[in-house]
Amino acid sequence: MQNRKATIQKFFLGRHFTDGIIFKVIIYVLLISIGFVYVYPMLYMVSNSLKSQSDIINPIINWVPSAFYMGNYQSAFKVLNYFETLYKSIWITLLPAIIQTLVTSVIGYGFATFNFKFKKVWFILVLLTFVIPPQVYMIPRFVMFFRLYLYRTPFAIILPAVFGQGLNSAIFILIFYQFFKMIPKALNEAAEIDGATPFYIFFRMAVPLSVPAYITSFLFGLVWYWNETYISSLFLDSNDANMQLKLANFVSEYSQMGGSEQLVMLNEGVRLAATLLIILPMIIVYFTMQRWFVEGVEKTGITGE
Repeated sequence: MQNRKATIQKFFLGRHFTDGIIFKVIIYVLLISIGFVYVYPMLYMVSNSLKSQSDIINPIINWVPSAFYMGNYQSAFKVLNYFETLYKSIWITLLPAIIQTLVTSVIGYGFATFNFKFKKVWFILVLLTFVIPPQVYMIPRFVMFFRLYLYRTPFAIILPAVFGQGLNSAIFILIFYQFFKMIPKALNEAAEIDGATPFYIFFRMAVPLSVPAYITSFLFGLVWYWNETYISSLFLDSNDANMQLKLANFVSEYSQMGGSEQLVMLNEGVRLAATLLIILPMIIVYFTMQRWFVEGVEKTGITGE
């Protein structure tokens, strides 16, 4: 009887509770619940973007449309002027992300490797650029770009990345600082004894060892620049509007192309189709670089020597 009781207890609670069936059920319920919170909006958008107007207002049809209707995507494709807008979005997203990654890596390497006067003070000031809301210094930046004749041009977004003041650059500096700190000092000292210059050590030793940090910073920067609307609406001209600005003005542009504004407000399938078209490039990037991204996040969180 005691053996049977011990077997049942072991099955439900396990030896350390974490290997019992009850603990596993709790973990799976939590994972499924949290996963559903993230997956539900995507399922909702896909389902409603494939519905015709009659299916959307039909209370009987919930998730599966009566027929797959692609008219919403065709309308959204025309209103967004998709390929031209995609090219402009890539131009003002990919280039700043690459520049920001390269510049912040150099800054992070300098803080991690060299000792100079007021090093801690400068590092605190760098971190404060992330703590302080961007709205605080947006007016001085606006005036500066206006005087430099860069207002309403893509250079208003690209130029700050060149000087390490891109979107959330402080986070990337901190990532590279942490990663370069992991490199043993003995390795750098041995290279210096062999006559290697600081540039050689950085490009031939530090950079190859820090590929995960570069991938993580680049992907974060790419996504943040892609989803940015505040800075884009302030500095970009309507001719250089990216995907997010097009989506923000989707209803008015839809009506200008001959559609009914009241119709598009009722037919949310068109707007959801436009939203899916906008996030599609980021989904492709994620599935393409998922393995390297996860590996980079894991390695950039490890503390070093």
